[in-house]
Amino acid sequence: MALKDIDWGSLGFSYVETDYSYVSMYKDGKWDEGTLTKDHNITMNECACVLQYAQTCFEGLKAYRTEDGKIVTFRPDLNADRMIDSCNRLEMPAFPKERFIEAVEQVVKANADWVPPYGSGATLYIRPFMFGYNSVIGVKPAEEYMFRILVTPVGPYFKGGAKPVVVRIPDFDRAAPHGTGGIKAGLNYAMSLHPIMEAHREGYSENMYLDPATRTKVEETGGANIIFIKDGGKTLVTPKSDSILPSITRRSICYIAEHILGMNVEHRAVMFDEVKEAEEMGLCGTAAVISPVGQIHDHGNVINIPSGMDGMGPTIKKLYDTLTGIQMGHLEAPEGWIHEIKVD
Repeated sequence: MALKDIDWGSLGFSYVETDYSYVSMYKDGKWDEGTLTKDHNITMNECACVLQYAQTCFEGLKAYRTEDGKIVTFRPDLNADRMIDSCNRLEMPAFPKERFIEAVEQVVKANADWVPPYGSGATLYIRPFMFGYNSVIGVKPAEEYMFRILVTPVGPYFKGGAKPVVVRIPDFDRAAPHGTGGIKAGLNYAMSLHPIMEAHREGYSENMYLDPATRTKVEETGGANIIFIKDGGKTLVTPKSDSILPSITRRSICYIAEHILGMNVEHRAVMFDEVKEAEEMGLCGTAAVISPVGQIHDHGNVINIPSGMDGMGPTIKKLYDTLTGIQMGHLEAPEGWIHEIKVD
């Protein structure tokens, strides 16, 4: 095994074609055996269900190289579970959990030379996705599906350290009441494209969405769950709602806060009026782990988070260091969190 000749430190978060992808087809009521492929292009009919009615969902996780040379992934079983939930909501045949984990192992092992070296800050991003494949003109689910996993090396989300971001309250909703906000459907992200581009044009990093029913409660941003710190760093609060995607990173942070750092954890509805009481605020997800927030702009009103705009607050920094320490093998991991991929 020899690492690819890449300037790992200069990688951004963009697609780089690797050696292999994984593909499996669903036809006549069953999944085939699945295989690795060097063909990274997809050919399908112009009337394919995914093109007409956006019947598609996806996941995102990473493979890391630890200090002792092991290649590991972080809690892939939860990605498998969440994709099954997405498939059920979209009337798609779920890819079995055991096969999902096995497919992740296969494609990472086949692309082991693309897993960045320890200490580079880079990782191998893993993107499982599924879509309706056969032609459908009437509004109905497809009968044939393609499940694929692509992998691509990506650089550190924060180059030069995590700087607090400024978010805004948009005039748009991320999801409809009783809609698909709680699953990782491609259509959710299509809906967020205009609001996020508008936010960027106005100088903001992200949108902080309120609940679609009453617009009085905090939900999440376009691509991350939200956490708040209060009570002098003793309490972590995270919004609860059926239209929030259940972030694996956020769930892991909550476990660390309660069981490792001894904090109080409140997973509940959070009124927007409560935000001014927060001492620290962060956005959590696979890409950045935790991105600190320094300000919230609400149509001319500015809420300054006390931790400021210079860096992570002390409690969020402790949560970040603990989670990344577990992922990189520096700290003991709770049972089942680290999944080693053994390369011959």
